[in-house]
Amino acid sequence: MDATELLEQQHRDLEDLFGEIGQAQDVHEKQEFFNILADTFAIHSAIEERIFYPAVKAKQTEDLLGDAYQEHLQTRRLLTDCLRLGVTDVLFEGKCNVLKDEVAQHIHQEEHTLLPKVRMLLDADAREALGQEMTSLMVDLQEQPKPRDSVLGELEQNPPF
Repeated sequence: MDATELLEQQHRDLEDLFGEIGQAQDVHEKQEFFNILADTFAIHSAIEERIFYPAVKAKQTEDLLGDAYQEHLQTRRLLTDCLRLGVTDVLFEGKCNVLKDEVAQHIHQEEHTLLPKVRMLLDADAREALGQEMTSLMVDLQEQPKPRDSVLGELEQNPPF
């Protein structure tokens, strides 16, 4: 799959999961959807930061990638807060709404600025090869019991920009 299409599909998955959290009928269902969202974000950010961003780093994208790393850091902080609070905490709903807004902003930024530039810089074959590499890492990360746990340790890492 084309790397940009893979990322866009993951964006749709994240948006859908926020909807499921908002519509959850009970605490257990909400927790289950939040855990899936946290795992999905952890995997998404890992494949972007480890493979996609380094592969598309070019003079034309460097400023956008710096912004994207900062957005990931902010999202990790909010996600960590939500993970630590748990869905039964009175502060969870507000934090989760802020997290949803941050993710929506990140998605908008990537899909309207970064991904179109990448499509101009890399041909279809290069994007396909990059997508295969990203998919391989994604499968490896999905096999971990709780990919979301990696988010907690990543807060202290400095982005390469």
